[in-house]
Amino acid sequence: MSALTVDHEPDNGHGYDWDELVRIWEETDGPEGWKVEVIEGIVTMAPPPASDHNDTIDELQRLLYTVIPRDWGIYQTQGVSVPGRSGLYIPDLAVIPKTALKAPNNRVPAGEARLVVEVTSKGNAAQDRVAKLRGYAHAGVPLYLLLDAWHSSSPTASLYGQPEAGTYRLLCTVVYGEEIRLPEPFELTIDTALFPIS
Repeated sequence: MSALTVDHEPDNGHGYDWDELVRIWEETDGPEGWKVEVIEGIVTMAPPPASDHNDTIDELQRLLYTVIPRDWGIYQTQGVSVPGRSGLYIPDLAVIPKTALKAPNNRVPAGEARLVVEVTSKGNAAQDRVAKLRGYAHAGVPLYLLLDAWHSSSPTASLYGQPEAGTYRLLCTVVYGEEIRLPEPFELTIDTALFPIS
């Protein structure tokens, strides 16, 4: 995998500006099922997720459909942009009003999402815990749920919210097996015992 860096200023010969990075991202054709993202100015590719990862998202998606309005969607392959953090992410799950999907070039500003969920994999845990946490906070995503099956001591679910000045407040962390509650507009209690452990 090669890495490309981005600079928000016009290209000075040392990197790519935002428009150039978007063009590279759009033209990068990864293998079938792989996810191509830009994280802090670096183009990355990740292989298809493992079965436990998919089962976790499936369980969560089933619960979310019981509480979201009809004009919101739950998406697993929607690109969201965070230009202020040099990011073009594809969250594992994003709850986004359908009206926001009319954004040009299939890129929705990340701040349009009402909830973003990332499920760590062994190879991307640090990105989800640090880079994407900062990116989603910078974009103003109201709620970020990090399902960290690769946490050092035991799998955890952490809910972040109240983004301000590019940082989140940690609202709650539980170990798998305990319940975590999503606040308004979801008002949903999630039993993390539903999530498989690798």
